[in-house]
Amino acid sequence: MTEAWRRYNERRPLPPLLGEVKEIAIDELHRRLAEEGFDQIRPSHGCVFRFVERGGSRLTDLAARSGFTKQAVGEVADHLESLGYVERAPDPGDRRAKLIGLTDRGADAQAAAMRIFADIERRWAERYGDERIAALREMLEEIVAVERAPAAAA
Repeated sequence: MTEAWRRYNERRPLPPLLGEVKEIAIDELHRRLAEEGFDQIRPSHGCVFRFVERGGSRLTDLAARSGFTKQAVGEVADHLESLGYVERAPDPGDRRAKLIGLTDRGADAQAAAMRIFADIERRWAERYGDERIAALREMLEEIVAVERAPAAAA
């Protein structure tokens, strides 16, 4: 084992550590979604489920919010449509465009995911302390707000 690898394992850098925590939560999310009958939903579907608005969203907006290409999000939307989780409808503001919206099944899956995430957070608060989880949330929200701000990109 190299010295650099030993140091990495002793005190992992924060970004990969955050990624590992995310993986733990996402793995639990998908295990529990499958238990509730949503076993076709995959982590890659998050680029639609996480960002679709209640009245539907344009593909370009989903791509911009998720950070994926229009082509990639379009493929995910096509797959979710074939599974019955989303549907496309004309955009009332621009008849040339389509809105991608959740079907009733898609809305049920999204609601289940939100409930599962809330349960994970509640369990973490019980295990690690309400104040610590609240402080973690506050710090992460601040990091996202600052790092995603237009001035941070300049």
